[in-house]
Amino acid sequence: MNQRLMVRAISSTLSRVPFYHYYCTASSTFAIKNVTKSNFDSSLADLRRHVKAADFVSIDLEMTGVTSAPWRESFEFDRFDVRYLKVKDSADKFAVVQFGVCPFRWDSTKHTFIAHPHNFYIFPRQEVGADDSSYEFLCQTSSIDFLAKYQFDFNMCVKEGISYLSRAQEADVRLQLHSSHEYEQSESPCTSKDVKDVPLVRMADILFVERMRNKINEWHDDLLQIRNGGSHRTPEDSNDSVDQFQTIFFRTRPAIKLNGFTSRQLRLIKSVVEKSFKDLAYIRVNDGSCSQQIIVYTDSRRDLELLMKEVKESQLKEAEMKIEAAIGFRHVIDLLSSEKKLIVGHNCFLDIAHICRKFVGPLPSNLEDYVPLVQKHFPFIIDTKILVNANNILQLKMKKSSTSLAKAFAILCPHIASGVGSFGSAHDNSVAVEVQVDDMRSSNWNSGAKHEAGYDAFMTGCIFAQSCNHLGIDFTSHSMLMKQDKLQSYINLLYLSWSSGDIVDLKTGQTRTESSALNSFKTQQSKILFPNIVIIWGFSSKLKAREIKESLTKVFGLTSVTSVFHLDKTAVFVQFSKPELVADFLKLKSEIEKKKNDAIYVLHPFSDLLEGGLTGAASYKVYKEICGSPISKTLFADQAAAVCANSDSKLLGSVAHKTNSFANSETAETTGEMLGLVSC
Repeated sequence: MNQRLMVRAISSTLSRVPFYHYYCTASSTFAIKNVTKSNFDSSLADLRRHVKAADFVSIDLEMTGVTSAPWRESFEFDRFDVRYLKVKDSADKFAVVQFGVCPFRWDSTKHTFIAHPHNFYIFPRQEVGADDSSYEFLCQTSSIDFLAKYQFDFNMCVKEGISYLSRAQEADVRLQLHSSHEYEQSESPCTSKDVKDVPLVRMADILFVERMRNKINEWHDDLLQIRNGGSHRTPEDSNDSVDQFQTIFFRTRPAIKLNGFTSRQLRLIKSVVEKSFKDLAYIRVNDGSCSQQIIVYTDSRRDLELLMKEVKESQLKEAEMKIEAAIGFRHVIDLLSSEKKLIVGHNCFLDIAHICRKFVGPLPSNLEDYVPLVQKHFPFIIDTKILVNANNILQLKMKKSSTSLAKAFAILCPHIASGVGSFGSAHDNSVAVEVQVDDMRSSNWNSGAKHEAGYDAFMTGCIFAQSCNHLGIDFTSHSMLMKQDKLQSYINLLYLSWSSGDIVDLKTGQTRTESSALNSFKTQQSKILFPNIVIIWGFSSKLKAREIKESLTKVFGLTSVTSVFHLDKTAVFVQFSKPELVADFLKLKSEIEKKKNDAIYVLHPFSDLLEGGLTGAASYKVYKEICGSPISKTLFADQAAAVCANSDSKLLGSVAHKTNSFANSETAETTGEMLGLVSC
């Protein structure tokens, strides 16, 4: 009896649980929401609901690479504008293959966040006419190896990945479509008789044209005879001919459907129709996944014009529908942008650059123009790496540990990271998180999909939620998170370079270098003065920084060079103690190179540096020009030579004629900007 009562009680309790949610117990494991082109439409509809209800949305991207050459890494001697150019180069050249989106919604009744992680596979497939170069991308072996290490499904990405059009690409395609449509509309269908003849270069073409003219003429005469009350003649053609000329009705008009002809034969048939039959129209229509050629009879000039108008409008509508379908994954980006949600990423400057490049349009050539572009589409962004590194409370929680995504997740969200226990409890003062994927929900979820974009987005959102909790933010209040006073000093701040601590403020466009404890080692080094820097490349790979410094100090004095830093094995930054030494060095280098056959050349301290005659040198301004070039070369020396070959002659002008003006320039900054390239 007791057992029966217990069963009834359990059944009664379970009956009150909503049938569409399956709640999982401790150590729950179910797959993350993987989205491909086969389930994109339904997933997008669900995502719209989740994003609209979300308090914030976390994101993460997986790319095919980060840097196109070793010298495009972020260096300590890179200025803010150069760092941006290196990020721009990365966003231009590499593809995004996975996009993680995870809306987080605060459930005030359960005092928990509900997370909806989505893992989108995307692939830049060309589905409509657009800029072909947009569909070429580089792959960096280390990035591909990393993806493979964590079981990235490359086959799914290429075969089932969701394609997309950026807003700029969509605008270009629509402009081409409507320009073509307007041009066709401006031409009367009756003027089509002026179409250029297809040359009949073979006897087979001549015989084919004559046979087609006779065949079409028979059908045409037979049609007129029936129309005038006569009887239909019995066809004498073979079965093959009947199959090729299938009589149908097209928009209530008699027509012939052409089957089994080659493209050249169809062009010949079109020429026959347009030259020999005033009341027949040759048209091309879409029949499912392929196009179909049809010859249509019209009973008047007005009917012909009406038919051509109907066909062109139908083709325009079909093309517009194809463009709409080709927008693909960009619908997700448009959703995030239109909803103006707080976007949360981890060290996400490159992620945001990729989003703007892939789904908005080409990136501006400078940081000043890039900042308002981001703000226009994503007005509220927060970088959890800046948050956990800059806030004293969170620094204490992190215990000065690494602020990588995995480390921050493990320290700030230990219960979630370990996959055991509760996602949050009052005992450890952590905010609770539940995960819902379709009909599966768990307060203790382990997807087994670490280092997939969807799971990394989930980790990023958990870090942000726990950080807000440690900062004492009240989730129960009705104010939006981006309006919280305790977050205002972190919103729209992004790392241009984490290693250097360089930060850009998207609200103002201002840049600064972080003075955190993690970057305190910088204070021990000499201050970087960009007008004092010269770039030298193309020397022997055997030369080390110490040897280069020695050769320079022998000429300009022991204190003339403050630092020498390698870009790669044949290129260095040299920072002089005074800006005028840059001009002195470039002038002296130019003079020595003119005396290659003199004894002074062999004995000069620069002889090793200039050995081979391929050593180039330039100011910091030219270094920026080289970084801004779309050319991709592995060695900086090869890149500089390629840029020189494609650059304006003004960039290649010798500095020798300008030396006196440099010495008398009013400021060091002016000196750096005026200096040109010495040799390539």
